[in-house]
Amino acid sequence: MARIPSKSEILDWISENPTQTSKRDIAKAFGIKGADRIDLKRILKELEDEGVLRKSKKSYRDPEKLPPVSVLQVLGPDSDGDLMARPMEWGGDGPEPGILLVPRASDPALGEGDRILARLTEVKGEAHAYEARLIRRIGTNPLRILGVFSARSEGGRIKPVEKGSDKEWLVPEGLSGGAKDGELVEAEQAGPKNRMGLPKARVISRLGDPTAPRAVSLIAIHQHGIPDRFPDEVIEEADKQKPAGLKGREDLRDLPLITIDPSDARDHDDACCAIPDEDPKNEGGHLLWVAIADVAHYVRPGSALDREARKRGNSTYFPDRVVPMLPDRLSGDLCSLHEGVPRACIAVEMKIDPKGRKLSHRFVRGLMKSPASLNYVEVQAGMDGSPNDKVAPLMEDVIRPLFACYDSLVKARAERQPLELDLPERQIVIDDAGKVTEVAFKDRLDAHRLIEEFMVLANVAAAETLIAKRQPLLFRVHEEPSPEKLDTLREVAGASGFTLAKGQVLKTAHLNRLLEQAAETETNELINMATLRSMTQAYYNPENFGHFGLALKAYAHFTSPIRRYSDLIVHRALIRAHGWGDDGLSPQDIEDLDSTAEHISDTERRSMMAERDTTDRYLAAYLNDRVGSEFTGRISGIARFGVFVKLDETGADAMIPMRNLGAEYFHYDCETQTLMGADTGKVIGMGQRAVVKLNEAAPVTGGLIVELVSLEGKTVRHGPKSGRGKPPRRKQAKARKKATKTARKVKRTRQSKR
Repeated sequence: MARIPSKSEILDWISENPTQTSKRDIAKAFGIKGADRIDLKRILKELEDEGVLRKSKKSYRDPEKLPPVSVLQVLGPDSDGDLMARPMEWGGDGPEPGILLVPRASDPALGEGDRILARLTEVKGEAHAYEARLIRRIGTNPLRILGVFSARSEGGRIKPVEKGSDKEWLVPEGLSGGAKDGELVEAEQAGPKNRMGLPKARVISRLGDPTAPRAVSLIAIHQHGIPDRFPDEVIEEADKQKPAGLKGREDLRDLPLITIDPSDARDHDDACCAIPDEDPKNEGGHLLWVAIADVAHYVRPGSALDREARKRGNSTYFPDRVVPMLPDRLSGDLCSLHEGVPRACIAVEMKIDPKGRKLSHRFVRGLMKSPASLNYVEVQAGMDGSPNDKVAPLMEDVIRPLFACYDSLVKARAERQPLELDLPERQIVIDDAGKVTEVAFKDRLDAHRLIEEFMVLANVAAAETLIAKRQPLLFRVHEEPSPEKLDTLREVAGASGFTLAKGQVLKTAHLNRLLEQAAETETNELINMATLRSMTQAYYNPENFGHFGLALKAYAHFTSPIRRYSDLIVHRALIRAHGWGDDGLSPQDIEDLDSTAEHISDTERRSMMAERDTTDRYLAAYLNDRVGSEFTGRISGIARFGVFVKLDETGADAMIPMRNLGAEYFHYDCETQTLMGADTGKVIGMGQRAVVKLNEAAPVTGGLIVELVSLEGKTVRHGPKSGRGKPPRRKQAKARKKATKTARKVKRTRQSKR
């Protein structure tokens, strides 16, 4: 007979193992079997009656716990001088837990009565139960300024970096924060607005040299006009929101809906689980659940939050910060599917057969509670046989079924033949000071592909449901490439010895065959990049024109309403279609669909340009100390004014101006996308290997200027250019003949290997 644990032992176990709180888990932990389970059930019932535990169907949890992100009120310092706080939303029956504020050096001063949004960590063996880190102060939203500081006798002035802004700000003596002349600073308005004279500001952050890495993203934000300050009414509206309850929702809290995100994820807006289907007609199939944060519950049509979200269109992500579409109270708290916290969601249950085909689906508006927030790396490690302590208890019942379902979806994907581009994703790693320490290439794990495939399927289900119910919505549209872009791709492919069939209706399968030809060659990245460049830009539209890249007839974004306004519109359409409440798609939403689609397509492109410019500037800053060094790379673009080279080490694009190509003039051949030397007839073409020397790295513009050192292993001579004029026809014809012969030879080699 197993020893029955005491009540305190059971409570300790539940506290230390929040993902294993069912009666079965507790019994297994203490080795309780058979008739002894009756005594365990009795003890759990007593704990429940005493209010120490709260039962939610099959699991137990301690009601005396706070969510990881909470709204707090500052109480003031205790006898030791430490700042304490109390929770604004306490649902437990016992006394409110003590919370110690742990300030950072960069945090603003807090006083008694201030309300803050904070991230909590539970502690033991202390007089307080939690330690809190400030996210932001609630109820204060001063105007922020980014500009260059100039020191004056009375303190200083700030000249904003925004285009067209000629208004300077006065920094009174004592409010400069130690800023030095010429530094880029972030400041906030100090005191009331003045009708006369310069407005006053207080420096809150010194960013140093305006060309330094830490300033890069801030400059991009202002240059591209990305709104990065929420109006007071928006902050106030967000702060007033309360967590959604179970009323009018399906209870999904017993489903093991886990979140899987990058380790540095700022929010968790999607969760998933897969359950083996018990239907004998679908043996080997799964019931796949995808749950998405119910942003529509908090962001109602026509509200201040809604107007600001539509204005921003989407969140913008930089290596060192994010400009969110929604305030922290929503994006980091109420609409983030935190572990162990009830959260409102809209979920879709999809019936998947063993071949990965979706047999049916249904949408519900529910309340979920994620048992775990995991990251891609630890989930993949678990599947590779090395689960950590957090992943191990979830392997058999949660993670393996997810991968089993994904394996079946891979089969269906192979039949569908979406475009299979293979392009490494760069990751810029920066330290606390904002300096780039490394430019790495992210690994593509099956855990990444699993989530992507689940999200695609959920987006398809949303589009199909709304089409069937004749509801207006925004489709994600991706049209096929233009004939001109395809001709350019054929030329690039031909120069590398590959073929892309002509004179037939283009399908993604044709492009995939081209990518397969290049897969094991040195020109793999070049062909992938050229294929990507041939694609049209995806956009949003109330009309359905299909999604070429994914090989789908109908597609709508449903899975990220925290960071994309398009998804919020789709959520509202689903609410309206199912009659779930009065917060669905409004008549004004429907009337504005065309303008909304155009606007958010524009804001998406704006964010992409800002993110790209920021990446280029970070790379230029990273390489600034290596001017004069040599780098290997491959010719990735030919233009009348020079050549572009993609550097192997960082993936950065550098330009070789015509003057830096060597001691002869080069002529551009548009037909063959090549440059030809006027003296030697030497041909510079796409895909050739090159060694270049870095002459200039400009962090302000993100430009990298290099000169050609060698091409295809042959050293390039530099010096005064000898003659000018077109290459001799004989050399021109000889060069083209050589290029054609090389292409044919490569083609035969590829065919012989098949």
